[in-house]
Amino acid sequence: MKISPLVLLSIIITVLEFQIRQSNSQQTYVNNNQLSGSNSNTTHGFQCNGNRSSCSAYVTYRSQPPSYSTPPNIAFLLNSNTSTISRLNNISELDPIPADRLVVIPVACSCRNSSNSSYYQHNARYRLQNLGETYFSIANNTYQGLTTWQAMAAQNNINITNLIIGDELLVPLMCACPTNQQQRQYRSQYLLSYITTWGDDVSQIADMFGVDYQSVLDANELRENDTIFPFTPILVPLTSPFTHINLPSPPPAPSPQAETPAMPDTGGGSSNKGVFIGIGIGVGVLVLVIGSFLVWFFVLRPSRKKPVSTSKSEGKGRKVSESSSLFTPLPVSYTSSQTSTKSSSIGLDGLKLAIGSLTAYKFKEIEKATGSFGEGNKIKGSMYRGEFNGDEAAIKILKGNVPNDEINILKHINHSNITRLSGYCTHEGNTYLVFEYAEKGSLDDWLFRQQKHQSVHFDDTLSQPVLGWKQRVQIACNIADALNYLHSYIQPPYIHKNLKTSNILLDSNFRAKITNFGLARTLKDQSESGVLHLTKHVVGTHGYLAPEYIENGAVTTKLDIFAFGVVMLELLSGKPAVKPPGTNKAGPDDLLFIVFRKVFEGENVREKLMEFMDSNLGREYPLDVAYTVAQLGYRCVHPDMNSRPPISEIAMTLSKILSSSLEWDPSDELANSSSMSHTR
Repeated sequence: MKISPLVLLSIIITVLEFQIRQSNSQQTYVNNNQLSGSNSNTTHGFQCNGNRSSCSAYVTYRSQPPSYSTPPNIAFLLNSNTSTISRLNNISELDPIPADRLVVIPVACSCRNSSNSSYYQHNARYRLQNLGETYFSIANNTYQGLTTWQAMAAQNNINITNLIIGDELLVPLMCACPTNQQQRQYRSQYLLSYITTWGDDVSQIADMFGVDYQSVLDANELRENDTIFPFTPILVPLTSPFTHINLPSPPPAPSPQAETPAMPDTGGGSSNKGVFIGIGIGVGVLVLVIGSFLVWFFVLRPSRKKPVSTSKSEGKGRKVSESSSLFTPLPVSYTSSQTSTKSSSIGLDGLKLAIGSLTAYKFKEIEKATGSFGEGNKIKGSMYRGEFNGDEAAIKILKGNVPNDEINILKHINHSNITRLSGYCTHEGNTYLVFEYAEKGSLDDWLFRQQKHQSVHFDDTLSQPVLGWKQRVQIACNIADALNYLHSYIQPPYIHKNLKTSNILLDSNFRAKITNFGLARTLKDQSESGVLHLTKHVVGTHGYLAPEYIENGAVTTKLDIFAFGVVMLELLSGKPAVKPPGTNKAGPDDLLFIVFRKVFEGENVREKLMEFMDSNLGREYPLDVAYTVAQLGYRCVHPDMNSRPPISEIAMTLSKILSSSLEWDPSDELANSSSMSHTR
């Protein structure tokens, strides 16, 4: 049989291309798919394309006190050697490692053959310890992205809905061996799996381990301008066994001698003369600057500032970019302040002292901004929409004395996910507080408008009248960041005590902001157990109140965690915390969190969760990731407050879920619908 030259050339090119691929040092970058619903090949590990079926390799891990913060604990978790970990990282075998410190772990890496293809991995074992642990949480929280939930699900014969405390799971950690090409080109003898974090880039990673920048790009099939995502592995080629990490250190403060370089002596007096002239000029400029500032401060400075419609400050949480709105603003639904049982308040005379840093408005300005408090500008209750020099604001009217706690909190907090107080006015015994404006209204308007707000008009230009999955996860993430700020990053910490969907506002980009701090309390007197006190005055909103607060009046941060759990369930289901009146006789099933607990009872959890999800979403959400969110919500509304997770854990978990959801493609869901149908 005669073969044409063209066909023969094609065969030769194909064979050569195959050989090149087999000898190449590159591995496909995971590209954050381990966090998403995707079940692509990259989520199962790095392909066995090296010249050896097994080798010595390294992985990185960040200390997690208290469970995994010593070499023995980390060695047990990752199936490594305690003394080697201690020696490589120059740390004691017994002393705890500071939180988040990067530790390099030696592992034995080998190929695992499956029906489809072969992957490098290092096997560890993990026994389920806590209620609510899933493949997702184990892979991304406990093992920090060294494995993937897809790989764990594929190699453990247990359905995600059937995991119980005591189950022992195989944990395939991602590693790789260098290829001939890599050894020739970069003299690579070992590959290290580095798990990225916020702010990492390839250049920094290369510098950290003292390797060639291009070698890291080639090892991961990356180009120079490609984006790398947090919680994903980057392979770092090492030319010799690991010895140390080049952690960046802050530059030393320059000494006065270093700031003024020595001048050559070129003739005695002429050098000194130049110095004196320079000093004279500097002093003259300084006097001029100070004089100009004093003239501006006492003569030209405007008496007030315009309120800012959106907060651009950052708390200690993640950065959130704010961009201009593409949508027509909706009516804002604020909740008016509720009557508090606290007697602490300040008179109008002391208001300026309490909020002296805010803009002081005249009543005429407030009246003009709100159109004389016309009905057309009324938002809800005592809240009005106003406009100051083109900037929209929300004005809240308080009768009589102002609650001290609410003012003090609003004065001190500064976070992009908490509504910002920008100004005030006092007039005839009333106080008017000026807040930033939330263009998209309250969260309950968006979730329950058909049941609760039939009269609200939604502009036809909105491209998505129902909140999508990614928006809901973003909102949950924003709320968690705000609570984490209140509980962990300000002194003294605060409990909101009245978290609910009507007290969560959405800006033009659907970023969530917590509002209404009328019931908030400080934690400055809390005991070691976190209990502030036992109060007889139980206040709040039915459906969001934690059982220990209703029964015993116990006030802790877990009060906010419970309410946040209910909000998460509302985001998942599109149903309110309490059934609307008139639908049924009053009973326990009127409460959403009680209905939700039944989802996790018995069998067919996956199917029951699909029924619980908001029908407005259709199937436009990753079911396995939604299951992880539901598990987190289930833990938040646990009847035992000690079983609820801390807000720091919630914020980190939701951050990873958000990262996965932003990468999720709805078309993946159909392909993955049977990926975890394997039952126990």
